[in-house]
Amino acid sequence: MRIIVDGMGGDHAPGEIVRGCVEAAAEISEEIWIVGREAEIAAELKKCKYNSSQIRVIHAQEVIENCDAPVKAVRTKKDSSMVVGLNLLKSGSGDVMISAGNTGALMAGGLFILGRIPGIDRPAIATTYPILGKGFSLMVDSGANAECKPNNLLEFGIMGSIYMQKVFGVKSPTVGLVNIGAEESKGTTVVKAAHQLLKKSDLHFVGNVEPRELPYGICDVIVCDGFVGNTILKLTEGFALNVLKFIKHKFTEDMTSKMGALLLSKKLKGLKGEFDYSSYGGAPILGVKGALIKVHGSSNATAVKNGILKALPYARENVVQRIEEAVLSLEDVESGE
Repeated sequence: MRIIVDGMGGDHAPGEIVRGCVEAAAEISEEIWIVGREAEIAAELKKCKYNSSQIRVIHAQEVIENCDAPVKAVRTKKDSSMVVGLNLLKSGSGDVMISAGNTGALMAGGLFILGRIPGIDRPAIATTYPILGKGFSLMVDSGANAECKPNNLLEFGIMGSIYMQKVFGVKSPTVGLVNIGAEESKGTTVVKAAHQLLKKSDLHFVGNVEPRELPYGICDVIVCDGFVGNTILKLTEGFALNVLKFIKHKFTEDMTSKMGALLLSKKLKGLKGEFDYSSYGGAPILGVKGALIKVHGSSNATAVKNGILKALPYARENVVQRIEEAVLSLEDVESGE
């Protein structure tokens, strides 16, 4: 198996990207191809100890920046690390690709270069949603599609369920539809129609779930449109960061508090770790004809390493093919047969 990594994508490229690749290579036997400006990547590799037969650099001169217009960048920067990497994935030279670069460009590149899985109308971004003390749920979609049709939400449930099964080993993932109430009669026309489609499907559908229930881990796969999903993620992240900041302030405001903080330091670090995105790997872009993973733009070496490690079962378990097979039954579900 070969892993393709966008060496120039992200806020800390190529340094943290290269170090993450080296750390991952020390734990796996698979080959890693780092795509980007050869001289810059080679300079970073010289700082590390690694197996030269396991890591290879593929030169690509251009870089798609975060400020670039996604579609235009993919179409005009043909020699960018992202576009070159996507073409390598499409050609079969690699089995999975990881990038910390421009999310919109990666999504556009996935659509234009890899193409959609037949039967999937809207590819989606699946993001881990931390559950305190219980691991995480998978949110689909978390930002790719601001507006959806009922069948799109059904597709999100199917793709998310397959990913949870094959990558994270959840045998029968529960699927919940984000709504303003648990009753079937609640919500917009689109959400109510999606509820009926999910109810008729073979998924382990548990019905509507309210946003306030998500932190308790009410379901394994959270289904929603990208506008709702992205709003939930950003609200949760902002709330968590402020709570941690408040706790830190309380534990450092006087000497007694500082002594208590010292005694509880391990517990506090564990609490912070619950919200650490770097431990969960990346966010797969589900629905395109290739195993494609987006890691956070500010990823450090640890996040990159974990993204690579989580990419292995994504490719090894043929998740893309499993989604293709599952989509074959969609027409029957959507037509009510």
